[in-house]
This record gives sequence, C-alpha cells and structure tokens, in this order.
Amino acid sequence: MLQVTPNGPWGKDVHPNTPVSLGELLADLRECFRVGATGVHLHVRDRSGAETLDPAVVNETCRQTRNLAAEVGVLAEIGLTTGEWIVPDLATRIAMIREWEGVDCATVNLSEQGFETVMQVMLDVGIGIDVGLWAPDEMDALLASGFLSHVQRISIELAPGEPYRLSGEPSALAQQVNDALDTVGSACPRLTHGMNDWTWPLVADAFRRGHHTRVGFEDSVYLPDGSKAQSNAHLVRAALALQASIATDAGGDA
Repeated sequence: MLQVTPNGPWGKDVHPNTPVSLGELLADLRECFRVGATGVHLHVRDRSGAETLDPAVVNETCRQTRNLAAEVGVLAEIGLTTGEWIVPDLATRIAMIREWEGVDCATVNLSEQGFETVMQVMLDVGIGIDVGLWAPDEMDALLASGFLSHVQRISIELAPGEPYRLSGEPSALAQQVNDALDTVGSACPRLTHGMNDWTWPLVADAFRRGHHTRVGFEDSVYLPDGSKAQSNAHLVRAALALQASIATDAGGDA
C-alpha cells in the first residue's frame, strides 16, 4: 500500500496547497487516488479547520472519501489518527471512537498515556489497530501491552528530533525495530515512513523491504531532489517513480 497523508495537524503555513476544508481534501484525494495512492491517513477537520474526532464529522468525511475512492475506481484503505492532542480527555476520546463509522483502521501512538485502553475499544468496535511506534525503545511497551498479536499493522514512524531525539542513519533504526519484531516472531504487516529529512530514505527503505509506506504534506512537502512538491499527488508520483527505480535496480542485481 502507498498511503497518502494529506495534511496531518498542519495548516497552509506548511504549504499553501495543504487541504484543510472537506472540499479541499476531496479534491486533493481525487488526484492522489488517480495517480496511484491506495490508502489515506486522515486528520479530520471541522468547519473551522481544527482537528476533530467528533463522530458526526469523522463519519461524513469517511463516507465522502470512500465514495470518492469508489468513483475513481480505487479500493482505498481509510485510516485515522486517535491522537490525544486532539481530545486530551481519554474518556471523551473513547466515547467518540465508539461512534465512528467507515474507519478501516486508526493509528494509536505508543507514546500516549492510555494507549492500551484506546486499542481495546478499537478491538471492541472492529476498527483495525495501526500501532504508531516512534522509536526502537517503544518495543518494550508494545510487548508489555499484550496487543501485538491483535493489531492490524505496525507503523514504524521515525523522525529526527522530538520526541525521542533520534539520531544516526534512519534505515539502521528501522532495522532495529524490524529485528525486534522478527525476534518475537511477529508477522504483522509493517508500514515504514519518516518525517522531514528522513522521509525519502525511509520510503526507499520500505520499498526495499516490501513494506507499506506513505507520503504527504504531513511528513514532508519536499520531493527526493529537494524541490518543493506542488501537491500531495506530486509526492505520490515521486514515490511510485522511486519504487520503480528500486525494483529495476533489484532486478539488475538478481
């Protein structure tokens, strides 16, 4: 799967073409699906442009996104975030998630308090758990939670700087996480991606490993050559070109 993450928590200060309104989001996703994206990670916005987990807004956004994907002819996975910064009160957040409809999976960050409770309610209502693992050190929390065998996917999400002040070669850190998962016998699908300067090295790492990956303005607005992308669809096309190049190189080495 090549997932597009069109906005994240950011606004038009990051890129003037960042989709914020529902209309902007749907127009953006139409082009992303047309050029090859097969999944989307949504940060749903209300009419003011603020992130929300409100079921009424989430459900309508997911409904229109699914209709759009069907219209374009793509069987797209629709994923959300359960980020605590959007709704800090855990009980309120849980109540909202229980009312979601049309959500295939949602990211649960291991760095957030109460992540086990969020995972359990998602299992209860049939939403796939997409583990947000931000550093190799978080493997201990994932294993201790007892949820590893119940998750739909593990997103290996690595970035320099906050919150873990990671440094070094990004693919080496990804290798640490993959080795740890392999050691415990996990066959769970994996999605590898980075942010900022680590975006394209980790997209390439994912393609080489045969993992899912993602691109979009949430992670970086820049193309592999360092120039600014015109749109999220521009990033999707660049990712597919990179994938083709890596496949060609692998074929030549065989």
